[in-house]
Amino acid sequence: MENIALVVGASGITGSNLAEKLLSKGWKTYGLARNPNNEIKNLKPVAANLLEIDSLRLALADISPTHVYITTWMRNETEAENIRVNGLMVRNILDVLAEKKSVKHVALVTGLKHYLGPFEAYAAEGFLPETPLREEHPRLAIENFYYAQEDEVYAAAERDGFTWSIHRPHTVIGQAVGNAMNMGTTLAVYATICKETGRKFTWPGSAAQWNGLSDVTDARILAEQLIWASTNEATQNEAFNIVNGDVFRWSRLWNKIADYFGVEAIGFNGEIHPLEKEMANDREKWQEIAQKYGLKEASLNRLASAWHTDLDLSRPIEVMTNMSKSRKLGFNVFQDTEETFYELFDRLREAKLIP
Repeated sequence: MENIALVVGASGITGSNLAEKLLSKGWKTYGLARNPNNEIKNLKPVAANLLEIDSLRLALADISPTHVYITTWMRNETEAENIRVNGLMVRNILDVLAEKKSVKHVALVTGLKHYLGPFEAYAAEGFLPETPLREEHPRLAIENFYYAQEDEVYAAAERDGFTWSIHRPHTVIGQAVGNAMNMGTTLAVYATICKETGRKFTWPGSAAQWNGLSDVTDARILAEQLIWASTNEATQNEAFNIVNGDVFRWSRLWNKIADYFGVEAIGFNGEIHPLEKEMANDREKWQEIAQKYGLKEASLNRLASAWHTDLDLSRPIEVMTNMSKSRKLGFNVFQDTEETFYELFDRLREAKLIP
């Protein structure tokens, strides 16, 4: 039977990298988004609004996927609204596809907020887990839209008979425009502004993050795990952490990034300097930079998500992720984290998104 993939959120960091990987492996691949990705060769774009079930039915009328990859979410003002909206998006897509009886596996991408808590109580006292983070860690006793998304997948799987997998990356690093959580590109844009203005590349986060161990997830390694888990009998109905496989300290990597861009780095100096505040008045400056160098995106907000970078880098604990579960089952893909950042910066330059 032919593998037919539906990537939900194909215009984002995770979805676009996954679509490219699926296509490279010979899968027939559809990419669903409100504004479909038309830049990936051979990806079949599907325009639909996940919050409007009639829109989904119309868009998917002639599509019967065997594998569904849910890689998108929508940020709202409160966690209660995050739960309502993001749960509904998952429910709608699975309800529409249930009518086709074609789906064999559904993979859902969430993240480390499963362990660290939602935006409203992120890495807060009373909700700090033991690290390294492990998949068997129980849910926190607090509302979390990731739990709502999981529950929608579990309910649909029981009803429709497909298998599932849950994937929990830590800070996905990859290329995308208009993405809500995009640390790699945010740091590239910030470093570019620093170089153009003569400002110093100042560490925005906490002492714990500066001095402690951390890890991140290259979008390409996440794509590999998604495909692996969705096509392997031993990985059915399981949740998996996914990171590059190495650990690093920001106290080293921050200086290495500064060297790449030719700017002066300032490390932790006793207090947090939020990047959102640091970049608050840089919209016009970025427009000037974009015009000067002929860049493709002049909107700072479409490239940088300083609020999310601040959320990650200001955590009061070091955060690293245990990968033993995947390793024991045979997932041995590894990615060097420094290379992840350098390769992203190179791609951003090639794409004319930074000078």
